[in-house]
Amino acid sequence: MSKNDFYDVLGISRSASKDEIKKAYKKLALKYHPDRNPGNKEAEEKFKEAAHAYEVLSDDTKRSRYDQIGHTGYEQQTSGGGGWSSTDMNMDDIFEQFGDIFGGMFGGGRQRRSTRKAGPVPARGHDLAKEVTISLKDSYLGTKKEFQYYHFVGCSTCNSKGLQTGTSVNSCPQCQGSGQITYRQGFFAYAQTCNACGGAGYTIPSPCSACKGQSRVQKLDKFSVTIPAGVIDSSELRIIGKGDAGVYGGSAGNLFIKITVQPDKHFKRVRDDLVCNVMLTYPQLVFGSQVEIMSLDDEKHTIKIPQGCPVGEHIIVRGKGFKNLRTNVYGNLVVITKCDIPKKLDVSTKATLSRYSEQLGTTVNDKDGGIVGFFKKFLG
Repeated sequence: MSKNDFYDVLGISRSASKDEIKKAYKKLALKYHPDRNPGNKEAEEKFKEAAHAYEVLSDDTKRSRYDQIGHTGYEQQTSGGGGWSSTDMNMDDIFEQFGDIFGGMFGGGRQRRSTRKAGPVPARGHDLAKEVTISLKDSYLGTKKEFQYYHFVGCSTCNSKGLQTGTSVNSCPQCQGSGQITYRQGFFAYAQTCNACGGAGYTIPSPCSACKGQSRVQKLDKFSVTIPAGVIDSSELRIIGKGDAGVYGGSAGNLFIKITVQPDKHFKRVRDDLVCNVMLTYPQLVFGSQVEIMSLDDEKHTIKIPQGCPVGEHIIVRGKGFKNLRTNVYGNLVVITKCDIPKKLDVSTKATLSRYSEQLGTTVNDKDGGIVGFFKKFLG
């Protein structure tokens, strides 16, 4: 059993903060570190005792329990009555658990137990990105686009293993499969990537002749992608598995296609509505009329212009807009009325329009809350 109170071991008050506890432990750990005290058993005991104290006081639950039942009670309770001993603590476990305390010193504490690598580790392939530009009509109707690009595919010769048939990988003899070589200078240690295996931890004595041991090869891929009706500008399509193949049997990445929708001269999209303008003459607006327009899909729609139709009126053709990809509900075709004002008139037409103006009058009734203008004279 540790005879010393943990707060006394770290030299801190019972109200010490977490930062103060960590700072005190780091100071003692560096002082009694085995690399600074080679062969010194007393220093090793103090190092373990400080680690044991830090393990308890740095954990809120353990510290609260420790404060409640005291040092002796806690030690007896947590060790099953037998008491704690420094022999219960393994030095490598301390470095593994609290190695971040030492930062870059002593190689992160001391040389960690290396992990031997049995062979290549499968890894997922990278995602790829492409761009495509389509017309507003294509986004309204949907379309197909052809794609052609080079990317990594799994090697069919070795079935993505990177090895010749009947051969296997070897653990690197220089680093013993860890991928690193550790060097020591006094009580400082540092690690470097093994130059024999490039950090892989293994070597491939008989690599596949097709992929040179890389498990994948580059290939030109050609395929078509269906772009659904209703797709919006700057949206992205994900094509699963069309990115780079993974290495050594890992899953393939995906292909992301960004879609740009070009503006149209006559139509535009407003949310899910297809919007256009229709140019009408003044008599058509006054008397009402029927006009025929051609939509984006080349379908003809007969639009009824009501008598006395104002400029800017929105005439709705329901269900003839864009398809919403989430709800599968279609927007509307919205036709906005405009008036075609002629810039030049022949003498006869000008005279007729003047007589019409005299008959209609020159005062506007303010029944709709607009601004009334008073007729002065014709210009030109």
